[in-house]
Amino acid sequence: MNTATVVTKEELLASLTAEHRRLDEQVQNLERRRALTPAEQVEISRLKKQKLLTKDRIARLS
Repeated sequence: MNTATVVTKEELLASLTAEHRRLDEQVQNLERRRALTPAEQVEISRLKKQKLLTKDRIARLS
């Protein structure tokens, strides 16, 4: 018998939406700083790319 967890579309959408919100909060927290180190600038860029990928996945499921 297969014991794999079946994730419904609604659960996946909820998870992706929460992930998008979390990424957005991280970006906002970094952007509030007066000056960013080069590493922080790279991190903002990485977070924004991840946000877009998550948004695309949400759009494909909707």
